[in-house]
Amino acid sequence: MAELGNSIEVSASGLRAQALRMRVIAENLANSNSVATTADGDPYRRRVATFAAEVDRASGATQVAVKAIEADRSAFGRIYQPGNPAADAQGYVEQPNVNPLIEAADMKAAQRSYEANLNAIEAARGMTMRTVDLLK
Repeated sequence: MAELGNSIEVSASGLRAQALRMRVIAENLANSNSVATTADGDPYRRRVATFAAEVDRASGATQVAVKAIEADRSAFGRIYQPGNPAADAQGYVEQPNVNPLIEAADMKAAQRSYEANLNAIEAARGMTMRTVDLLK
């Protein structure tokens, strides 16, 4: 019975990790057009959640833990807008390094991982219920 509880805890940690990943992706999409307000400022920089395996000392189960939410160091895009207050001396404005297609693909992967963890929890819950029924 404890193993089923551990599997639920492991899947729950996966749910929390993927929910965080989806929030970071949503933030990236929301700021995909956020440019600097001054010529020397930087636009929004894409963020990426990274995860690590972590052993729960009480149960011995390996769970998913948030390692960090880091800034993506890829280059900013540039667009010619000489009238923009954020334009440099040549008239270019740096654009956020957010690619909506990449974010959509990441969101889909996070969604599928979330669903897989949810299905694992449902399966463990079902097995627990069947075990309880057998013990009656």
